[in-house]
Amino acid sequence: MTANVAVETTPEIPLWNDPSHPVSARVDALIGAMTLQEKIAQLYGVWVGASADGGEVAPHQHDMEEAVDLDDLLPSGLGQLTRPFGTAPVDPALGALSLLRTQTRITSANRFGIPAVAHEECLAGFAAWGATAYPVPLSWGATFDPDVIRRMAAAIGRDMRAVGVHQGLAPVLDVVRDARWGRVEETIGEDPYLVGTIGTAYVQGLESAGIVATLKHFVGYSASRAGRNLAPSSVGPRERADVLLPPFEMAIHEGGARSVMHAYTDIDGVPSAADETLLTGLLRDTWGFDGTVVADYFGIAFLKTLHGIAGDFADAAGAALKAGVDIELPTVKTFGAPLVEAVTEGRVPETLIDRALRRVLTQKAELGLLDPDWSPVPPAFDGADLDDPDALRGTIDLDGPGNRELAREIAEKAVVLLSNDGTLPLARPRRIALVGPNATEPSAVLGCYSFPQHVGVKYPDIPVGIELLDLRESLTAEFPDAEITVVRGTGVDDGDLSGIAEAVDTARDADIVVVALGDRAGLFGRGTSGEGCDAESLALPGAQQQLLDALLDSGTPVVTVLLAGRPYALGRGAEESAAIVQSFFPGVAGTRAIAGVLSGRTNPSGRLPVSVPRTSGSQPTTYLGARLAQASEVSNIDPTPAFGFGHGLTYTTFAWSDLTVDAEEAPTDGEFTASLTVRNTGDRPGTEVVQLYLHDPVASVVQPVQRLVGYARVDLKAGEERRVRVTVPADVASFTGRDGRRIVEPGALELRLSASSTDPRLTAAVTLTGEAREVDHTRRFRAEFSVE
Repeated sequence: MTANVAVETTPEIPLWNDPSHPVSARVDALIGAMTLQEKIAQLYGVWVGASADGGEVAPHQHDMEEAVDLDDLLPSGLGQLTRPFGTAPVDPALGALSLLRTQTRITSANRFGIPAVAHEECLAGFAAWGATAYPVPLSWGATFDPDVIRRMAAAIGRDMRAVGVHQGLAPVLDVVRDARWGRVEETIGEDPYLVGTIGTAYVQGLESAGIVATLKHFVGYSASRAGRNLAPSSVGPRERADVLLPPFEMAIHEGGARSVMHAYTDIDGVPSAADETLLTGLLRDTWGFDGTVVADYFGIAFLKTLHGIAGDFADAAGAALKAGVDIELPTVKTFGAPLVEAVTEGRVPETLIDRALRRVLTQKAELGLLDPDWSPVPPAFDGADLDDPDALRGTIDLDGPGNRELAREIAEKAVVLLSNDGTLPLARPRRIALVGPNATEPSAVLGCYSFPQHVGVKYPDIPVGIELLDLRESLTAEFPDAEITVVRGTGVDDGDLSGIAEAVDTARDADIVVVALGDRAGLFGRGTSGEGCDAESLALPGAQQQLLDALLDSGTPVVTVLLAGRPYALGRGAEESAAIVQSFFPGVAGTRAIAGVLSGRTNPSGRLPVSVPRTSGSQPTTYLGARLAQASEVSNIDPTPAFGFGHGLTYTTFAWSDLTVDAEEAPTDGEFTASLTVRNTGDRPGTEVVQLYLHDPVASVVQPVQRLVGYARVDLKAGEERRVRVTVPADVASFTGRDGRRIVEPGALELRLSASSTDPRLTAAVTLTGEAREVDHTRRFRAEFSVE
């Protein structure tokens, strides 16, 4: 029911358009003036593609949905435009012109002049033709550097805002539970604290540019059985509360995210899209979230077609609205005619429509879309002649020098040196054998949500739109005096063994072998990594292990380079490679970053955001295991990783010493402060990543052996030492107790200052005293580091 609002307003300006009044009053007045059809029209999007010549957008024809008729829909209004830039390759300026003209049409067609919110994917950069392809989120995690990710997200947001986009469908805050899952590349890692801190930084950056950040996927999507996409999830309430939910809590409480996307998942028989206890009880009533909840694409219809909890699309719409979903994406299906009919018949109460509508219109008001001076002309067109589309072509650069510099910085910080017997950095090699399926593939640096891999592959005759260097080109630039011989050896996943003999012959004639292995990003089986590209095991795809083994037998030192979307077991390669360099789809600057590590131009500083398995079949496993998850004498399967979470080498050495703790006891509402000295004992500058893990030896419920609660990058010149100080609030020791409440328990703890989850350096024994204390989503999430 709409509240009666007695507010004076200028007769020429309807109250809802008058920014001098509170947003709530404006929204209530607008709702009171709308018909049912007009209300519902604000609750769905339409999937469109921008016109290549700057004309109005055209509805996208998707094989899961019927075509829509804009002429029929627009008189009632429209809530969202889905991916106008991210549907087909279009020059950015002409795409912006197309969006402008479409917004003009939308506002002219509906009697309130309300424009649509335009949303786009932005998981590894703005998913538009010609936009910078940044490293994928798994590389963000490998940086252990929230600041650089915050700056990247702000740059992405500015580019989106400049061309008229309002909302970005990122970040993914799913915590990796099984690395066989195809969407591991889209995640930040296997630890909720790392995911939360890096993800929150991304949200802060995107929101600082005025773009609505959308957290996904809420919640449990990554915990699917056997790592299969859109499969059932087996998650207990404690795993959900202590592992899967904290990144979302942090991104809302600290990041200010304004939108959440429900997951496709059902947990214990309740799909997220129809889970009122999740989307309303927890998200809104408990956490206080007041933004919009959007549907994952087709997710509301899936309540009928996949989950089987709705008899028809009207029932599906009603279930989603009741749960707390506000907007159907990507296009109108259940929230259209079926919902109008259901409300008219009394099957769905109109109050649910008004509740969702209030959230949608509030967000539109906050974006300025209801203001009388709103203009469809985006900032990038300031002063441009909009009547000459040909003159606009090429005038908007979404891959400028600033973006490229950020992409380079992130790529370099994300490269992880897993092992090194002293072969790296390479000292002016004379003959390099460059072998492997990713040696000459420019797209090997791109994830599945990059525009070229997500959309561009459907348009092979159109240029990729950005400059991509393959590894051969980057090694040639890095080692101009070397003779580089390239042999494919085998494909990513074709199983072809015919080229391995040639690869071995080439290796024997070389001083060093660089073998480039890994993945090809794609969608729904078109790749070895990406959405719908799940793995049966964590063995290298195709015949890549056979190629690696043959090269190891050649007698020439082998440097194994991985361009991948997930960690892989390397068999003999884990121990016998002269060095292993791991990168996770590192973006446009990726091969230059790898080449810089090989030459020593760049000192590697990345750390693993996911464990690298020792064997291919010991999944699912993460470092966040309780004692029963560790290797034991009662199972023949050893889950111990080859390289643990947080691991990464550099070209220098560090000494840790002089650990002090201000007080060894603190109350359950207090904090500890510890300090240590980190010294660069080598002859090169380098970066150490100090990681703080918490070990709780005795708790009222089973706990992981250790979990990350803080970290800091420490840059040190050769011979330099710095004092590192960390404040550890008791709140970070909280967990979900037996009664479902989050508590801080008294008792003994260990603060393990470590170089990785498998490399503790210094340990402080401390004790929490007093009574058990309950905490909530407003708790202190972080151990705060300072470097003196």
